[in-house]
Amino acid sequence: MARIAVIGAGMGAMAAAARLAVAGHRVAVYERTQTYGGAVRRFERDGFGFDTGPGLLPLPAVYRDLFIKTGKQPLEECVELVQVDPSARHVFADGTEVSLPNASRAGVVAALDEALGAGTGARWGDFLVRAREAWDRTRRPLLEEPLWPNWQVLAEREPYPSVPHKRLLRTRRAGTLAEVAAWELRDPRLAALLESHALAYGLDPGAAPASAAVLPYLEHAFGTWYVRGGIRELARAVYERCLARKVEFHFGAEVAGIVEKDGRAAGLELADGTVAEAEMVVGTGPWRLRDLVGDRELYAPEAVEPSPEGLSSGRLVVCLALRGPREAGAAHRTVVHAPDRQAELDAFGLGEPPAHPTVRIDRPDDAALRPDDAHESAVLTATVPSQTRYDWSAAGAADAFADRMVAAAERALPGLRERILWREVRTPVHTRQETGAEGGGVPAPALAAAEGAFLRPSNSTCIPGLFTAGGWSHPGGGLSHAGMSGALVAGLIVEGPEFRGSQ
Repeated sequence: MARIAVIGAGMGAMAAAARLAVAGHRVAVYERTQTYGGAVRRFERDGFGFDTGPGLLPLPAVYRDLFIKTGKQPLEECVELVQVDPSARHVFADGTEVSLPNASRAGVVAALDEALGAGTGARWGDFLVRAREAWDRTRRPLLEEPLWPNWQVLAEREPYPSVPHKRLLRTRRAGTLAEVAAWELRDPRLAALLESHALAYGLDPGAAPASAAVLPYLEHAFGTWYVRGGIRELARAVYERCLARKVEFHFGAEVAGIVEKDGRAAGLELADGTVAEAEMVVGTGPWRLRDLVGDRELYAPEAVEPSPEGLSSGRLVVCLALRGPREAGAAHRTVVHAPDRQAELDAFGLGEPPAHPTVRIDRPDDAALRPDDAHESAVLTATVPSQTRYDWSAAGAADAFADRMVAAAERALPGLRERILWREVRTPVHTRQETGAEGGGVPAPALAAAEGAFLRPSNSTCIPGLFTAGGWSHPGGGLSHAGMSGALVAGLIVEGPEFRGSQ
């Protein structure tokens, strides 16, 4: 079987490596940093532990399938999955709050009616029905299949069945998520609830297509899950599965170029001058991969082109070591919504961090992440412009924004500042160092419509033997989507161009 070189040890790359090794290939992974996991990292100090990347796992079936296909031990024997309930607590600009049950439409409808007023739950429930239709229309082409050669069909058709909206003498249908929120939900708190799902992936609801409705639907339909010990434990389990399948890992191995022979990818040239020969190469993000192939074109003119990674939003993460125990019944995740949604979104358009951000608070009930039960670890996360659009390395910039995040979090956790023993602030600069992404940008999942602006490049390229896996390729960012990119790359290599996805 073939020798295959994989660039990077992110989640998509490792998912591809494990599947390819099971198929009999000799797989070697070359990772620039000294560890695996890409953006799925953990910060540890003084007995406290913090997930600095994703805090929760949607659609765990992707990783269940990976472990079924690559060994005897299922995922649940390698990590402990916990379904969090409520899925999230939301604190809105006007001070109202609601805790949404996990994966229960009836429960969510009842909770919204009680917290926000009669009729709000029904509007959200009706929205979820329409979101399900968009999911059913896009699930296979946007998650389970290689990107169609005629991808323009996905770009032109809006799969979300929006409700006709009459304005003056015209009837319109929502084309963006913000229009869905305004015209169909008709409550600023429901609008904030919907738009927060897009914002969490760095998407502007005013630009994201209506098909972004699938993002809250994923949480509703498949639940929200936590991995005991932190999401980093999922990365560890995937890494160990790769090792069990005899995948070789070379850490501290920066790739300087793709070696070609007879017009095919034939290995890697490393920064130290050594060459790793291979019959096939699984590459990193297409935007960075261009620099490794010289003057060769990665994609045909009619294909989806890679977009600059630095134009994507980044994340600012504040790790808080807290004195005092976690109170009984505390929500795992709390979303504190910005007091002025439009001002927050306008700031992103200018490449500025918002004065009053939406903040996600993760407070896992996990003894592995705290020194004892008299302390607690918490993580605050906000979507911010990437380093290419705002200088997070400037003196005081990160700490000033972290102060604003803590102030916002105190709306949900009174007295938070008095509990802080210390904090660690991580910006898109850290993301750049850990993942290599330009400006520390974070990729969003691929979405249909909007003329293809939210699609990601195909996993196969114009160069025979060269493929791409990870969040910057089809089907886009997020833990589950990265895992699927690995499955698609493995399918294309093992079965060839006729591969049409999982059945």
